[in-house]
Amino acid sequence: MADYNQYQAPKSNVDGVEAGTQQFARMKVLSASGRIGRIRYLAYGFAVFLVIYLVAVILSAIVALGASGAGGEAPRTVMGFAYILITIYSVMLAIRRSHDFNVTGWLAVLSLIPLINLFFIFVPGTKGANDYGPPPPPNTTGNYILGLGMPIIIAVIGILAAIAIPAYQGYIHKSKQLQQQQLQQSR
Repeated sequence: MADYNQYQAPKSNVDGVEAGTQQFARMKVLSASGRIGRIRYLAYGFAVFLVIYLVAVILSAIVALGASGAGGEAPRTVMGFAYILITIYSVMLAIRRSHDFNVTGWLAVLSLIPLINLFFIFVPGTKGANDYGPPPPPNTTGNYILGLGMPIIIAVIGILAAIAIPAYQGYIHKSKQLQQQQLQQSR
């Protein structure tokens, strides 16, 4: 009777797997093999995009400041290389995502087509192990924040920028008109 804890989680046989015995795949960030769930797909894609893009912007600024004469070409080359890295990583994630719903990684070619790549977000993965391995581990809080929260924050910032930038430009235009009127009146 001393081993019984009324506050412990119940143990049951769900989906033919004893509680606590299900095997999860080890997450490999830079690999095209294995499986990845929808939230991790969003989170990893967003996080790597941010890291690569920020590094590329910093390198472009350093190259532009340090290069004399080649200041226009070098940053574009750095940004082009960053775009290639982001595309390769996105395809690797799409391969793992297609493995999660038990289809070949060649389906990842569709991830290069705008709007069709939303397919990878909305199709659920298979329960339990499939032809491509055990299921990915459960999502962490960080996965949810990066996968769901950051795109929402960026969308809100984009909407605010879409409102603020034209308003600011209108303000600048009106202030220039007022300055010109004041100059004309003072003459």
